[in-house]
Amino acid sequence: MKALKASIRVAMTALALTLSLNAPSRAGEDDAGTLTLQMKELYRAGKYIEALPLAQKALALREKEFGADDANVAMPLNDLGTIHYNLGQYAVAEPLYKRALAIREKTLGPAHPEVAMVLNNLGDLYRAEGRYADAEPLLKRSIAIDEKTVGPDDPSIVLPLSNLAAVYSGQRRYDEAVPLFKRGLAVLEKANGPDDPEATVLMSNLADAYINRHRYADAERLLKRAMAVTTKAYGPDHPDVAQALNNLAALYARQGRNADAERLFKQSVATMERTLGPNHPDLADVLENLAGLYKDQGRYADAREVIKRSMAIRGKTGAI
Repeated sequence: MKALKASIRVAMTALALTLSLNAPSRAGEDDAGTLTLQMKELYRAGKYIEALPLAQKALALREKEFGADDANVAMPLNDLGTIHYNLGQYAVAEPLYKRALAIREKTLGPAHPEVAMVLNNLGDLYRAEGRYADAEPLLKRSIAIDEKTVGPDDPSIVLPLSNLAAVYSGQRRYDEAVPLFKRGLAVLEKANGPDDPEATVLMSNLADAYINRHRYADAERLLKRAMAVTTKAYGPDHPDVAQALNNLAALYARQGRNADAERLFKQSVATMERTLGPNHPDLADVLENLAGLYKDQGRYADAREVIKRSMAIRGKTGAI
C-alpha cells in the first residue's frame, strides 16, 4: 500500500505561478495578462481543468506577440506545464518545462532564481514519475542557486529542498529525508506562521517518514494538523483536502483502524472525483490504497472492483 503521496505541490502552487507583467502594454499582452490572472485564481482553488484552456490561450498569445523563444514566453510555458503536472499529464508537462528552462537559462543566465524555480518543477516531475536519478541533480542545482541568490532561509528554497527530501523518501532514504523536511517546515513557519497551507505537504511527507520509522503518534499529530490547516485554507472541496484525507486514512490502515481508514479513503475518492475528475493518477493511488485495505480484511470481491477501476485509470493516463 502506498502510505502517502510524497509531493510538494501545495507550495509549488503559490510560487511557480508567479508571473511578471512588466512588458510594454499591448493588446495581446493585456489579453494574455488578464487570462493569466483568471487562470491563477482557478488554479489556487484547485480547479485545474478549468484553468487549463486559459493557460493554453495565454501561451498562444505570448508566442504570437513575442515569438516562441522570447523571454516573455518562459513563464506561460512554466504555468501551463504546472497545470498539466497537477492533472497528472506528465508527458505533456515535461517538454513545456524544458522549453521554459532553456529560455530562462539563455535570457537570465544559469544561476538565476527563476532558473532555480523551473529546475525545481522539472525535478519534481521526474520525482513524481519515479525517475529519481534524473530528479536529484536538478533539485540539488535548484537548492544551490537559491542558497546563493536569495539565502538559506528564504521561503522559495522550501520547494526544491522538500522535493529532494521526497526523492529520498521515495528511495527509502528516510534518515536523509527527515532533516530536509524539518528544515523546510521551519523556514515556512518562520516566514508565514504556523497555519500556512503551503506547509501542509511538508507535514504530510514528514509524517510519512515517521510512519516508516514506526513513530505513529508523531505522524498522526502532523497529519491531523495538516488536515485542519488545509481545510481552513481551502474549504472541504479541494484536491489538497482529498490528499490529506488519504494520508490520514493510510496511517489508520497501517494501525489496523480499518473502519476509520475506509471512511476516510472513501471521502478522499469522492473529493478527488469532484475536484480532479474521474481519471486522475492521484485518484488511482487512493483507490489502490482502498483496495489494499479490503485485501487485508479478506474482502477480495470489494478489492477486485476497486483495483479494476484503478487499473482503468492507469491505462488512460499512462501513469505508473
